Amino acid sequence: GLLKVTEDGLIELLTDEAEGLKFKLTDHLDIADNGIIYFTDASSKYSLHEFVWDFLDGRPNGRFLSYDPSTKQTKVLVRDLYFANGVSVSADQKFVIFCETPMRCKRYDIQGEREGSVDLFVGNLPGMPDNIRYDGEGQYWIAMSTETTYPWYLAQKYPFIRKIMAMMERYDRRPRFEKNSGSLAIDLEGKPLAHYYDPGLALISSGIKIGDCLYCGSVVYPYIIRLNLTRHPALART
Repeated sequence: GLLKVTEDGLIELLTDEAEGLKFKLTDHLDIADNGIIYFTDASSKYSLHEFVWDFLDGRPNGRFLSYDPSTKQTKVLVRDLYFANGVSVSADQKFVIFCETPMRCKRYDIQGEREGSVDLFVGNLPGMPDNIRYDGEGQYWIAMSTETTYPWYLAQKYPFIRKIMAMMERYDRRPRFEKNSGSLAIDLEGKPLAHYYDPGLALISSGIKIGDCLYCGSVVYPYIIRLNLTRHPALART
């Protein structure tokens, strides 16, 4: 569910369902200047420890939602999403970006004539996106859990391959296809600026720039990575 944790460690459950459907994998959130909390429920069917099954299921079990602390009202803003995860309110507070695992991020307008509309913000990403964060300096950082390897491409395209992978996963025999995990920087319009990744990394779930360094973490593996961007600038494509 959506939790409020105080500095003293007190935990309060704000909401754990919407439209009669319980949250199963509450993922990421961001808070607008007016106090509205925007968040995702990546899957209404599978929990955190079962997340790979949502990919193999191949169905849109995710939702994008909002919670108003003043009214304690939870709203479903977008339904039928494919493992919705990262959330970031735009720098101008006019829309909210949310990520979907099929290599894209969408925007949901929260102000103006297009309020309530959903559009593609950035697509054809170099991998499967997880969380997204704004660094306050004109860039969003998207964590890339893995590049789209050929086996994952086939799994997305052919249901019978997902069934085979599911059987292998059940008996812990599925090959680990995840690689080239990292973080992608995009500008305020969604244009890619820099991509940091490593072939040996997998399932990075968060990336944020603080000062001159990029910090990355994983929801699966016990590490935090710090990369000095001044010493290791992204290479320009030729």
